[in-house]
Amino acid sequence: MTLLSVPVEAGPMGWLQLSDLPRLARRHPLVLIGGGLVVLLIILALAAPLYAGDPVNMDPFKRLQPPSAEMWFGSDNLGRDVFARTIFGARISLLVGLLSAASAAVVGLLIGVIAGYSRSFDNIVMRVMDGLMSIPTILLAIALISLTGPGIGILIVAIAIPETPAVARLVRSVVLGVRERPYVEAALCGGARLPKVLWRHILPSTIPALMVQGATVCASAILTEAGLSFLGVGVPPEIPSWGNMIASSRLYLAIAPLTIFAPGICLAVTVLAVNLLGDGLRDLFDPRSQRRR
Repeated sequence: MTLLSVPVEAGPMGWLQLSDLPRLARRHPLVLIGGGLVVLLIILALAAPLYAGDPVNMDPFKRLQPPSAEMWFGSDNLGRDVFARTIFGARISLLVGLLSAASAAVVGLLIGVIAGYSRSFDNIVMRVMDGLMSIPTILLAIALISLTGPGIGILIVAIAIPETPAVARLVRSVVLGVRERPYVEAALCGGARLPKVLWRHILPSTIPALMVQGATVCASAILTEAGLSFLGVGVPPEIPSWGNMIASSRLYLAIAPLTIFAPGICLAVTVLAVNLLGDGLRDLFDPRSQRRR
């Protein structure tokens, strides 16, 4: 029997089977719509070398050309294929968004679990988290990138650091509620070691909230990367990304509108898909929402 690791209304021990997909689509359509769009974007981005063309080749004789059979979205001010650059730009946005969300989720989960169970650790670390939350993401990212230079790796770190406190606070709040439940106390009284209790009884309770928060962080990271690239402090200019595409073509909006609209629409659709997935996961894991249905 093939199973998908998504809990359903049957209870904490229930798991979604492939035959339950029609019911999931009926009750939680946002999960399938958002998830389907995200998977489609990832496939299109990974398969870009097979169909998208060359995103960096410049031909001054073909600058600001209208859409054609050779260049579906036309060309930019340097004669580069806008369609190819838009498709390859999805790689940067998705890579930065997913890795930033994963980094913030892993670090925030570790901090949140320990802080929720250790009061001495909680008093120190959560004040540090409060301090990080007071720093605007854009300013911290600009400061780090200014010190080290632009690059995808430092961009992911610069985005993940300000997003980590929100994840840590969320996980901590879940742990504070779960650690007082009878089955956790029974496990401790039965002689189970603390690491085993954390792994088997407390950590699984944080996963639903972590997945929803991760989708929010991913959407925020994609927008932040686009904003930083637009300002010129994101990925290097030679690497196609939606932010630097919009920045380099903003003066040619009236002549070649697709140089702006193509990356802008793709950016909006990607963020919308991730947010739809996050909203769908929230409804899926919210018992009150399930009872209303």
